[in-house]
Amino acid sequence: MYKILVVDDEKNIVELVKFNLEREGFTVVAAYDGLDAIKAAQSEKPDLVVLDIMIPSLDGLEVCRQLRQNQETRGIPVIMLSARGEELDRILGLEIGADDYVTKPFSPRELLARIKARLRRFNTGIDEKASAGGAKRMILGRLVIDQERFEVLVDGERQELTPKEFELLRFMAQEPGKVFSREQLLEKIWGYDFAGDSRTVDVHIRHLRQKLEKYQGMPQYIETVRGVGYRFREVSN
Repeated sequence: MYKILVVDDEKNIVELVKFNLEREGFTVVAAYDGLDAIKAAQSEKPDLVVLDIMIPSLDGLEVCRQLRQNQETRGIPVIMLSARGEELDRILGLEIGADDYVTKPFSPRELLARIKARLRRFNTGIDEKASAGGAKRMILGRLVIDQERFEVLVDGERQELTPKEFELLRFMAQEPGKVFSREQLLEKIWGYDFAGDSRTVDVHIRHLRQKLEKYQGMPQYIETVRGVGYRFREVSN
């Protein structure tokens, strides 16, 4: 069964989440500050992290950032949990690689559903990556998408992508020239149950361009189709 790391300095919240998860058969590991959260993620290797923003030593945003920078933990799905419902917090969390965002006070049933949905989508995504198009490596000009190793190379140099950035790039690259609306990408990559809006797609596209494009402002791979959405350019090898 899956192992979930729950990070919150409010012990009653941790116990509530732990009780509901364990009742569903999950194994739960708890941490109460940012430093312990990073140590637990590295040692326990959880399948998903529920991470509060307002925690001691390192806040949740910094914890998420460090998890995404570490080779061992960068692929773990993260659900941000916070009493602050401000849009800025949500955008910041998504920009640094969080997969979902739940605002306190929350329903334990809703959080459980979000956790199950993230795990289902994450593991389905891995299966799709291994078999999509029958190819483990997609070579697109200077760009190589290695679906088996979960890595992206540009001119032979590895680029550090978050799980969502990788999934978004892979999905669009499978159908070069096809235009996808923000809503289509949001539903396919984040799921119909995602609480965010279509600007989430814009944020991830911007980050992908920063990591993949040689000249900023001159898209080589991902083009904006004004008023519609985005498409991956047809690239000759």
